[in-house]
Order: sequence, then C-alpha cells, then structure tokens
Amino acid sequence: MKRAAAKHLIERYYHQLTEGCGNEACTNEACGSSPGFQRMDNNAAAIKALELYKNNAKLCDPHPSKKGASSAFPENSAKGAHNFSACSNGKMNHKDLPPTREDFRDLNYLTEEKVYEILSLCSETEDYSPLIRVIGRVFSSAESLVQSFRKAKQHTKEELKSLQAKDEDKDEDEKETASGSSTAMEVEPEASASSGDGPSHGENNVQKLGPVEVSVDIDAVRRVYDRLLSNEKIEAAFLNALVYLSPNVECDLTYHNVYAADPNYLNVFIIVMENSNLHSPEYLEIALPQFCKAMSKLPLPALAKLARLWSQYGADQIRRLVETFQQLITYTVISNEFSSDNLVNEDDGVVAATKCLKIVYYANVLGGDLDTDHNEEEDDEPIPESSELTLQELLGEERRNKKGPRVDPLETELGIRASDCRKPLITFEDFINEPLNEVLEMDKDYTFFKVETESKFSFMTCPFILNAVTKNLGLYYDNRIRMYSERRITALYSLVQGQQLNPYLRLKVRRDHIIDDALVRLEMIAMENPADLKKQLYVEFEGEQGVDEGGVSKEFFQLVVEEIFNPDIGMFTYDESTKLFWFNPSSFENEGQFTLIGIVLGLAIYNNCILDVHFPMVVYRKLMGKKGTFRDLADSRPVLYQSLKDLLEYEGNVEEDMMITFQISQTDLFGNPLMYDLKEGGDKIPVTNENRKDFVALYAEYMLNKSVEKQFKAFRRGFHMVTNESPLKYLFRPEEIELLICGSRNLDFQALEESTEYDGGYNKDSRIIKDFWETVHSFGQEQKRLFLQFTTGTDRAPVGGLGKLKMIIAKNGPDSDRLPTSHTCFNVLLLPEYSTIEKLRERLLKAITYAKGFGML
Repeated sequence: MKRAAAKHLIERYYHQLTEGCGNEACTNEACGSSPGFQRMDNNAAAIKALELYKNNAKLCDPHPSKKGASSAFPENSAKGAHNFSACSNGKMNHKDLPPTREDFRDLNYLTEEKVYEILSLCSETEDYSPLIRVIGRVFSSAESLVQSFRKAKQHTKEELKSLQAKDEDKDEDEKETASGSSTAMEVEPEASASSGDGPSHGENNVQKLGPVEVSVDIDAVRRVYDRLLSNEKIEAAFLNALVYLSPNVECDLTYHNVYAADPNYLNVFIIVMENSNLHSPEYLEIALPQFCKAMSKLPLPALAKLARLWSQYGADQIRRLVETFQQLITYTVISNEFSSDNLVNEDDGVVAATKCLKIVYYANVLGGDLDTDHNEEEDDEPIPESSELTLQELLGEERRNKKGPRVDPLETELGIRASDCRKPLITFEDFINEPLNEVLEMDKDYTFFKVETESKFSFMTCPFILNAVTKNLGLYYDNRIRMYSERRITALYSLVQGQQLNPYLRLKVRRDHIIDDALVRLEMIAMENPADLKKQLYVEFEGEQGVDEGGVSKEFFQLVVEEIFNPDIGMFTYDESTKLFWFNPSSFENEGQFTLIGIVLGLAIYNNCILDVHFPMVVYRKLMGKKGTFRDLADSRPVLYQSLKDLLEYEGNVEEDMMITFQISQTDLFGNPLMYDLKEGGDKIPVTNENRKDFVALYAEYMLNKSVEKQFKAFRRGFHMVTNESPLKYLFRPEEIELLICGSRNLDFQALEESTEYDGGYNKDSRIIKDFWETVHSFGQEQKRLFLQFTTGTDRAPVGGLGKLKMIIAKNGPDSDRLPTSHTCFNVLLLPEYSTIEKLRERLLKAITYAKGFGML
C-alpha cells in the first residue's frame, strides 16, 4: 500500500511539472502553471518529480478553470464527469458519457473512433492533456502501436456473443472496433488478404504485382494524423513519444527477433511513417535519426514487405517518404563538417536514413511501369577464365565476384531489378542527394565497398543516392585497382616462370590500317588470355613519337569508332532521321568482328575514354539484360513505331481495311526484299482487331531481338569480356551507361572557363587569357568541338559536363608565329602570348582545324 501511495504521489508531482494545475496565477515554483516556471523535457520532469517526493514538496490543488482534472488527481475525477454532464444540458444518457481520465489510464491501444471520442471531450473542456497523455503512452510503446488502428473484421456468431457478454452497453460500431483491435493480433496479414474482409477504404492499396495486406487501417491513421497534427501541443506529444519509442524498437529488432514472432510488428513503422511532419526541423535532431536506425534493423522479409506495401501508395506519398529521408540526410550533412578524418560513412543517422531510402527506392520501382518478362538470355558459353587463376590462388589473390557483380539482397528478395522499371512513380533523380555527394570521400567509400564488412558502410551499396559523376569515380577506382592487380600478377609471373614482363595491354597500330592491326591483335588476346584485356591500355601509332599517357588512347578509340561505324563497311546501318546506328542483320562480317567491337566499347569504359558512338537506348538496355520491346521502337525506329501505334489505335476493321498478314518484308544490303513469317504460315494469317497486339509485339521482337540475335550476342560477349568483373551493372542504369560511354552532348564552355587552371605565368586576369576566352566563346558549335578534340582528345564532355574537365592553359613563350599545341593526355594547352586577338584567333583556328598526329615537343 505504501508503494502504491508513493507511486501515486510521484505521478502527481510529474503531472504538476509537465501540465500544471491550471491556475495561471499559481505561486508554486514546482508547478507548470506558475508564471516563472521553466519548461523541461519528460526525462528531467521525471527526475524532478522524484526529488519533490523525497523533499515532501508542496502539491497544488487543481484549479476550477481546469475542467476535467488531470488523472494525477483521481479524487476530482467524479467532479469532472459531473461538470461535463452539466455542460451537455442533460441530453446525454449514461451510454453517451465520455470516459473519465481514470478510464484513459487503462487505454493501451487506439482506434480512430476512440481518438475522436477523446478529442471531443478535450474540445469541450478546452484541456487537451488527456489526449496528449494517451498519445504519449500509446505512441511510445511498440506493443500498443501494434494493436492500434486495426482494420475491422467480420466476426463469427460465437465471437459476437462473447463480445456482447463482455460489454452490453456498447453500440454496434464500438463493438466492431474493439473486436477488431482485440482479435486482429491473431490473424496473419496473408490470411486477412485471402479472406477479402477488409474495409472498403483499404481496397485501393492493392499492388500490381499482387496485393499486400497488413492489419493496420492506413487510411484511418492518415485521417487521425490530419485531425491532430494541426494542434501544436498534440504534435509535440508525437515527437516526444517517438524519442522514447525508437531505442526500444531498435533493441527489440536487434536482440529479440520480434518480427519473426509477430509480423504485425511492422505496423509500428507503417503508422509512424504516416506522420506528415517527420521531415520538419524538430524531428531531424533526435527523433527521426533514432527511428531510422530502428527501421534499418528490420529483417530482409520485413523490408521487402514494407517496400511492397509502399509501392501501393501513389506518387505523392512516395515523394513525401523520399523527402522525409532526404531532409534528414541533407540536414545532417550540412550541420556537420565531414572530411577524410570525419567520414560521412560513419554517421549513424545518414547511414540509417540511406538504408531506409532504399526501401522507398524499391517501392518506387515496384509501383512503376514494370517489365519483368523481356529478359535477354545469358551467354551459352561462359567467358573463359584467365590462365593466371591458379597462380592468383596460390598467391592469395583469387578474384572476387567471379560470378559477376553483386546483387542487392533486397532486390533478390523482391525478385525485381531497377532495370525492369520503364517508368517509376517518381523520377530516379529525386533519390540523388547532392550535398551527400559533395562530402563523400569516394576512395574510402570504394574501399568499404570492396571489403564488405558490417562495421563499415559504403554508399556504393545504395547507388541510387549517388550522381553519375560520383559513381563514375567509384568505377574509375575499381578499374585502376584491377589494372594494378594485373600488373602485380604479371610481375610475379615473370619472377616465378621467367616469362617476359608485359604489364600493359600494348597495341601498336598503323593509322592507315588501324582496324586490321587493332582488331587482329585484340582477337589474339581474347582467344589466348582474356585477362590481358583488363590491363591498362597502351597505344602506339607506328612512325609517331607520342607517349601514351591517355591522349593517344583517346585518339585511337575515336579513329576505330569512325572506321567501324562507316556504313560502307556494312556492320551497322545508319538512320538519317534519328542519326543513330543499328546492327545490320544482313552483315557479311562474322560474329568475331562484333565481339571485337564489344571489346572496344568495354575497353573505352575500362580506360575512362569517351566514344563518339550513336546507339539508341535499347542497345544499353540490352547490355543490361533487357530485351527490346515495342516501346523501344520509339527512339530507334520512330516511323515504324508510329505506324504500329496507329495500327493499335485504329478504330475501323483492321483485317478489311489494311489487309496485312503476319509476314513482314525487309531488305538486304543490296536492296533485295527478304520475307519473314512472324508466326508459322504467317502469310496466311491476317492481322485483325483481336490479334493486332500480338502482331505488334512479334514485329518489335523480330526487329530488335531476333533479326540481330547473333550480332548482338557476339557484341555483348565482347563487352562482358572486359566488364564482367566490374560493378558497372550494379551501379549504373542504362541511360547512365550511355553517358559513361558517349559523354555529355551539352557543351557548357562557361563551366569550362570557370574550372580551367593556368600555369607558366598566366592567370585568369592576363590579357591573352581574356582574349582567348572571348575568341572561344565566339566559336560555332563545330569549332568548339574541334577545340575540345584538339585539347582533350575527344569532342565530348565527360560525365558531369565540361565543369568536371580540368584543363590547364600554360604559357609557351612570347609572341611568335608558332601554333598552339596541346598535351591531350593531361588536357594541357600550350599557348604563346600572341600580340593581338586577331592573331590569336587565326593561329588557334589553324591549329584545331588541321591537327592530326602526335610528336615529341
């Protein structure tokens, strides 16, 4: 009895500190209603309450203006009920009376109806402390949240009789609500999904890949939040409750495996994440980071289920979830000074928010326009292993990821890939966090990515949050380390077996026979030892003195591409309307030639060189494992696409008006017609209104896949010979692969001027430099491309634009008639100090127009 009395007194002190007695003129310094009282958080109030109890401090009596006195004062609860009854003019019977605060103390879960009931009482008394206290108790307890806001469920007669016996005074709606809350714990989500007994407002949450049912009524939760979050005091209760809830939830998931015991535990995260104020500043400091840490501890099946559930939401809800986690990441990054000594990878809040953002990312993919059926078949023959493998194993250098790049576990659990999504609910760019990219130390992050330890987090495992520039830097480190590894293995081979040291992939070519020389050499390497393709490329032009520090390779790739894509060779066809190349189904070249072209593309990525190739996007989608479909004809064959689209939309009689069959006609290199049946006996099968979709799908399948199957398989095989161990597929989407290979077509010379550095006595304020930029900015588009080609070895901007190109302009003597020269390996322009802007323009134009070949300066 003494213990109960002590507990009762401590509670009264606590509520006196947190809520006050209601008398605005109160003189008790330990009362929240006192004018000079300094507010404290719940923890401090609890400690202070203990001190007041020990000192037998003064306790206030509840003030009459504070109608419906606090539950800390049970002796006044009857009077509070009487006051409420009087205000109602006696129109309410005993069934309609709201429960007193004594009843709320025993309330361990919430329903929508119960919240509105308490809210109505608080509105009448103008005292929201009962509701604040209930929210604080329920929303700070995982057990209470799991049981709250359950969907209504139809009950058997026996269940209804049992419930009626427990409480005959409750009306039918209350009975349904209470029974739903008390029995839904026993119903598995899958079972309730199959029964189809959920309420009508839950039916719109059905995922396209199959319904995902949960026991919580999400629409009811949203309505409750809408009603309550407009009140600042009530909103603070949600915030404080979340601070208390999160550590306990994290502990439950880390040590007690609660989700396996009760899948309804997921309701905690579903309910909390419906709070539309989570991204507001007051949550970002403590509450949201702690909750993200708890969410990141969910087991893989729970993460997958949450992603499937969120995929059923609309684009606006997905955007809200993304903004919540992005706000936390951005706020934390901006509020801290991250560096190589204080890595952002070690910030628990940023890491946890990124892991949570991954769930939304896959929900965005699942909820978008998915194409999981049209996948390219894997190569029949595995890519041959290097003959050096045995030595690598002996030296402890066994290759990582021999089966190809890693796959995200959540992706595997969900059974989808990001490349399966044609159009997500919101754009992929919305997931990129630029402030994070700016502070990320990519060399350290790449190390964590390769080591794969749980103690160190790598943002490369969440590539959706990285921009193309950052991912390209990660790929660069991967390629360079692999090149270093190949050199090391070669050196060890030469020591062990006495072989001649050859640490580079050396290509010696003649300009006039570049295709013959290069492709023959690459073919020999591909057959004898494909691992040599992963060595650093070193190109030498016969009869020229240039040393390849990168610039010679750039020109080599450009010349090879010009030759290969020459329509006269016949390996590719060129579409004048789209300016794009496509595989020639009638090419006389053997498959080996297409394999070598794939190797060249792979080598360009591997050696960080940009190529001037013009493929439609479907080529990059096919390289990532997706087949071409009707939609891919839009950019590769726009005229054909429009014709087939018109056929699908035609409102008349297709068979009688168009008179087409399942046989199509193509032309070979010489213009001769070639007939192909899309179905067996296609010339006798008319296209009708009923089968036209089948016709269009088969037509696209033939044009993009079957007709070029041999050529593309050989091309892809060559590409994978170089990139099979690279994280390329893991990091990049098809459109980013195109950017990686082709660079950016947008040439922003203003950004180039801002990023350029000067040497040899020049600076940005030098007269010659001002004249130089005035001249370059006056060039036409073609002249600007020639200038880039002359200075950097390619006429394309790198990933991220010209601002990422570090060009150096160095002084090359006083005024003279010498032409400007360049070191394309290092992007250095050597510029004499010409006396006039006219002379500068004339000399520069002559240099960029007639430049070809390499020499020693």
